[in-house]
Amino acid sequence: MAKVLFIEYPKCSTCKKAKAWLDSHGVDYEDRHIVEDNPTADELAAWQQMSGLPVRRFFNTSGQKYRALGVKAQLDAGLSDADAFALLATDGMLVKRPLVVGEGFVLVGFKEAEWEARLG
Repeated sequence: MAKVLFIEYPKCSTCKKAKAWLDSHGVDYEDRHIVEDNPTADELAAWQQMSGLPVRRFFNTSGQKYRALGVKAQLDAGLSDADAFALLATDGMLVKRPLVVGEGFVLVGFKEAEWEARLG
């Protein structure tokens, strides 16, 4: 399998578990710090399209920033996809993590069965 892009926040416990999973399964990856190198709106739009998931799945709904900005209310009120990507691109802490971007696929969050099916 070709190298994948692993986007993480190193202090996140789920990201640590996901990284250990990648290492234990011999997956070749490039590591990217989600705060120091936040995904752009264009990257997020491309990944969302590739994933087939709704835009709201790319938001870190358990984050403080998500609640502080009232993102759920904005999404429920009909925030456009373009505006949602622009908002996500303002701060890596708004983005659901970890993200794995591979050739023709994107994994959002760490669900071991899903990762096993795609990467195992």
